[in-house]
Amino acid sequence: MTAATTTTSTNGFTGWVHSAIAWLDARGRAAWITLMVLGFILFWPVGLAILFYMIWSSRMSGSACRRHSARTAPVGPGLTGNAAFDAYKADTLRRLEEEQAQFEGYLQRLREAKDKAEFDAFMEERRKAAAATTAAAPEDQPDS
Repeated sequence: MTAATTTTSTNGFTGWVHSAIAWLDARGRAAWITLMVLGFILFWPVGLAILFYMIWSSRMSGSACRRHSARTAPVGPGLTGNAAFDAYKADTLRRLEEEQAQFEGYLQRLREAKDKAEFDAFMEERRKAAAATTAAAPEDQPDS
């Protein structure tokens, strides 16, 4: 009778552990990391044991999260399965790319105009300096 009771309590414990693992897997990597941090806070060997378990079972690689999200994966790359939404999304992305190209062209023209204005201002200052130097040069010459 004690052997049957021991087996039942062991199955009950392992069943509880498996259900806890499944619960954590359903919530993703953040739940495992939270449990590990709490384990370190409460009693560091528990946190260390959880960390080793996460590494050993590849919970940190995200494969458990990928298995869970594989059931809800989109129909194709970038597709949701809703044709109307996919068409709207494609049209919106195309429009945004056109707007971005137009904006980048505008910025390029703006930079060129600014550079031209700066260059024209530089050339004007240079011409004024040259005119002032030329005007001052005859005055410095002695009258003969």
